[in-house]
Amino acid sequence: MIENKPDFTRVARTVRHQEPDRVPLAEAAIAYQTMSKFLGKKVLANDISSQVEFWTKAGYDYIALTAGILQPGKVTEDSFISKIIKENLRKRGELGDDWNLEKRVFIRNEDDFELFPWEEASKINIDDFYEVQQFLPDGMKIVALSGKIFTISWLLMGYENFCINLMLNPSFLQKVIERVAELQYRILKKVIKIPNLVAVWAVDDLAFGTGPMIQPKAFRDFIFPWYKMFSKICHENNLFFFFHSDGLLWNLMDDLLGLGIDALHPIDPTCMDIEEVKCKVGDKIALFGNISNELLQNGTPQEVAELTKKRIKIIAPGGGYCLGSGNSVPEWAKIENYIAMIQTVKEYGTYPINIE
Repeated sequence: MIENKPDFTRVARTVRHQEPDRVPLAEAAIAYQTMSKFLGKKVLANDISSQVEFWTKAGYDYIALTAGILQPGKVTEDSFISKIIKENLRKRGELGDDWNLEKRVFIRNEDDFELFPWEEASKINIDDFYEVQQFLPDGMKIVALSGKIFTISWLLMGYENFCINLMLNPSFLQKVIERVAELQYRILKKVIKIPNLVAVWAVDDLAFGTGPMIQPKAFRDFIFPWYKMFSKICHENNLFFFFHSDGLLWNLMDDLLGLGIDALHPIDPTCMDIEEVKCKVGDKIALFGNISNELLQNGTPQEVAELTKKRIKIIAPGGGYCLGSGNSVPEWAKIENYIAMIQTVKEYGTYPINIE
């Protein structure tokens, strides 16, 4: 394994469209199972020391920690909101297998809204951001994962019910979204002053592979004003503001640029051409990700290495590109393919780029 000392200035220079020593690696979420395979030991959600060890040894310049009520990736028991929901259902004698947000609608109407444990959900613990300080090696920083305003809102309401209310009862829809957004924003305001924090990464899937999940106007009316506030408070505190959304984003691209985002992730390889994105908006924002998750699952290390070299050769010159997966690194990604990706970056991503 080729190892590099962490140095977040590598990412900062890249985001500013300058060439650092090498192309940085960037992920918003990496499965603990992948971390465990990489380190050869069990890594758990509460094991901050081992998580730092992984992010460092794998070659990242930061560790990503969740600063919100829903973690990126699957809606799991690790998410704060899941724990709150389970405890609330247990108290009401209603706890069953359908506690998961992916299986049950929790807010259909005003009565459900009032019953939801909003106060408990606001008491999120951010101790990880303080605990991690003792383990950070020189040069390594923290990126806070936040956002999910749209995702949490429609998960709580159910997608169909969310869309019905968008058409028939937008004031109720706005009430739910505002409560979710206020919780997330309140947490963000606490986190931005924490030492060694350098960026906030809003993770909120807005689109399918065919286009936005709701009309762009609805995003402009209900969701984007909040992310404008996120961007503003980040920049006022000298933090970068990154944004993640899967799907085909062209109909929302001008809006995302208008938020003041510094980088967009992951340039979904299932429906977006990163070379086209680079050509059209690559001078305005940095681009993160784009190595196909399907390839990480089903390809060979050689195929992963070849695609990684191609992305470095075409997208990385001049800065503005951090390489990573086309979504996140899930537990089902082959560890040998993941290692091929990060090792290829270290071997071929040195500036000036010189790949035949």
